[in-house]
Amino acid sequence: MQVLYKSTRGKGETVTASMAILKGLSEDGGLFVPTEIPKLDVPAEKLAQMTYQETAYEVMSRFLTDFTEEELKNCIANAYDEKFDTSEIAPLHEADGAYYLELFHGATIAFKDMALSILPHLMTTAAKKNAVKNEIVILTATSGDTGKAALAGFADVPGTRIIVFYPKHGVSPIQEKQMVTQKGDNTYVVGITGNFDDAQTAVKKMFNDRELAAELDAAGFQFSSANSINIGRLVPQIVYYVYAYSRLVGQGKVKAGEKINVVVPTGNFGNILAAYYAKQMGLPINKLVCASNENKVLFDFFRTGTYDRKRDFILTTSPSMDILISSNLERLIYRLTGEDAQKCAELMKSLSEGGEYTITDEMKKGLVDFYGNYCSEEETKETIHNVYKNSDYVIDPHTAVAAGVYKKYLKDTDDHTVTVIASTASPYKFTRSVMDAVADKAEDKDDFVLADQLSAISGVKVPKAVEEIRTAPVLHDIVVDAPDMPDTVKRVLGIH
Repeated sequence: MQVLYKSTRGKGETVTASMAILKGLSEDGGLFVPTEIPKLDVPAEKLAQMTYQETAYEVMSRFLTDFTEEELKNCIANAYDEKFDTSEIAPLHEADGAYYLELFHGATIAFKDMALSILPHLMTTAAKKNAVKNEIVILTATSGDTGKAALAGFADVPGTRIIVFYPKHGVSPIQEKQMVTQKGDNTYVVGITGNFDDAQTAVKKMFNDRELAAELDAAGFQFSSANSINIGRLVPQIVYYVYAYSRLVGQGKVKAGEKINVVVPTGNFGNILAAYYAKQMGLPINKLVCASNENKVLFDFFRTGTYDRKRDFILTTSPSMDILISSNLERLIYRLTGEDAQKCAELMKSLSEGGEYTITDEMKKGLVDFYGNYCSEEETKETIHNVYKNSDYVIDPHTAVAAGVYKKYLKDTDDHTVTVIASTASPYKFTRSVMDAVADKAEDKDDFVLADQLSAISGVKVPKAVEEIRTAPVLHDIVVDAPDMPDTVKRVLGIH
């Protein structure tokens, strides 16, 4: 079965998977979605015998139907190799009454590695398939983790350049150091004076700027995206939910066909959307628990049916979730409208022009798969402390938001279904917040000193990703205002 892709705001025109990956965003501003969600027709018992790489092929080959078996297996082999510090790639760790799916064993110690290790290979393969002669310019806004993972993935990949914009005062010191020390002749990192939403909005605007596209084309460039708006980011994320389920079956924790709950800390809605797609494929998921931090725009949406970004933007200790415009929610909204692109476009226009939209009661019924809640900063800190105290297991603030919300879900529902929590970053990425919670000793210590202390109390050695940046020189120091982002892009690409 061939799966094609169409825009959430389009007139029904379709493109192949490889073209959707290359474009990143549709010309009409919509996101690419599959014309249908393929079924996962491999028995759980069989999946339980497979490696991560084999599971990835089974899932991704169902979605990326214009890639040959050889092309796709080659992309997978190049992505999931010794860059990961465990052969399992995404191990499950049982702690405090749940199974933590550790998605941070890649090169940049965050879950974005799971998809961004493979995206450059998918993209360069797609460029060859479609006879693209231009250099691909990956244009990305990051709230902290995507940036470094994309930089690491695309550094020195022939035929590509990558420009990452990040909020100068909206990421952790380790996150920033990881980005500004990035090597690679084709990498550019730019701080902006605004917040993540400012960066993301400006990037989306550049994608839809016909004049800019023409200027780039004349200079031999074309844009693509490494953000989770790219379907090439989303499909690899479906894999690890299937893999987690197969491990639980293999370990006898659940019987094949028995349902599980999945809890995901959510900002841009991509990671939980991947779990939703896994459920649509037939993975036995009962509830999708959407965990927000104090920027609880998604919690309010699930509660009221109104998405309202008109509120104060709060900087929290879980910065990758400090987002008020959850781009990937559009893909869910599109499904809730019954795939009515015009209705979806109207709602998105209402969001960009008026700052909010409200879904119908009929659409609200489609949210029955989801449960939303949030954790305050105090609750997040308390959760890190409690999980460490109860299970001798250290989690980062994003994972703590999910764990804290899971406790609220249990209290609200008394549903003790086996539960997987997406653990999205290593605690070493947020040493200050973590040490504050487990030891109350962060004070004025340097982040790397705190990393050593964290290693001493957790018994987990400091990851290579942190060791490498300890003494690495800063290679990127440009900071601009959000309105100056298009000129900055032209400047770094040498277009005048």
